[in-house]
Amino acid sequence: MADLGFKAFDADQHYYEAEDAFIRYMEPAMRKRCMQWADIDGKKRLLVGGRVNRFIPNPTFDPVARPGCLDSYFRAKTSAKDIREAFGQLEPISPFYRDRQARLTSMDDQGIESCFMFPTLGVGMEAALENDPPAMLAAFRAFNRWVDDDWGVNYENRIYAAPYITLADVDWAIEELEWALSRDARIINLRASSVLGSDGRRSFGHPLHDPFWQRVNEAGITVCIHSGDAGYGFMLDYWGQDSEFEAFRYSPLRSLLSATPIADTVASFIAEGIFTRYRNIRLATIESGSEWLSPLLKKLKKAYGQHTYAFAEDPLETIRKQLFISPYYEDDLQQLKSQIGAENILFGSDWPHAEGLEFPIEFVHDLEGFSDDEIRLIMRENALGLVQPKGAMASA
Repeated sequence: MADLGFKAFDADQHYYEAEDAFIRYMEPAMRKRCMQWADIDGKKRLLVGGRVNRFIPNPTFDPVARPGCLDSYFRAKTSAKDIREAFGQLEPISPFYRDRQARLTSMDDQGIESCFMFPTLGVGMEAALENDPPAMLAAFRAFNRWVDDDWGVNYENRIYAAPYITLADVDWAIEELEWALSRDARIINLRASSVLGSDGRRSFGHPLHDPFWQRVNEAGITVCIHSGDAGYGFMLDYWGQDSEFEAFRYSPLRSLLSATPIADTVASFIAEGIFTRYRNIRLATIESGSEWLSPLLKKLKKAYGQHTYAFAEDPLETIRKQLFISPYYEDDLQQLKSQIGAENILFGSDWPHAEGLEFPIEFVHDLEGFSDDEIRLIMRENALGLVQPKGAMASA
């Protein structure tokens, strides 16, 4: 294992949800509309909204793939005709994946001081329930209580498990934010997608969302956008593809289509003035890579040149002030540095997922050509700064 000479801060670690993650604190009257387990043809299946949910092929996570077993595949060094074969031998679920005390031991062994902690199953559930808003809100309120129960939204200033918030109901979102702040949360997680409300779909910068962004700005808490089911199935339908999101199912055309949820999300924050109206808001994109950035920067440069009046400042300056990116280890990291600076790049291992790194801090080997100071920023200081609430500042 690499020796950094300091403890790292991993901006992308995960738990594997306990089977009662959405159920433990669920209102009994809502269970049938939210999450249930069922035995179907001898297999334990997760029902979401009364339908079998396939976002995760085996949502019990037992057995589960070994951390980093798809490393060569995602570096395009290995071709896999059947993704199930690429996973190799599965193993019984480890306490490291479901017990926070065990995880702290693992982090100590890995040279990790602190980490952001994100869902595995949970990032696919908003899309599954968005057409039943009361059920969706009940599900995520119950889920957030489980997150704090089992992991802690801020556990010993080492594990920062992100509460999941949807803007489908702004009053609900503010209530959840206030609850999270009362528990000393330092990050929250939102989906990279427009929001389906009672009045139709809304962008992040819709005026209805202003009270939420105002409170985020006052609190100085970091907003994370972690990849998941962004609900972009409409585009797949348009191209004749199966729109049901299922992790690790591969279709060549699906992988090459160009609509990019994270780029559209960042575009909304910039074009609709969320960043420039709320200067304390810091946005961290997690497990979405960085290849989406170049096309967006090109569009922003042209838009600003043609319509300068529509922006409070040069969008490229806004990005360098308020956007942080956790790239894939196989991305062009030197190019990313030239675009946003080393001070805006976050180390994220995706541990213990199959597509992540077996040994998290081995990420440093992909930082060839970076200075020692830049490596320390990426591997520790940048994320450490994001868990320090940014000082209150009046909206511009």
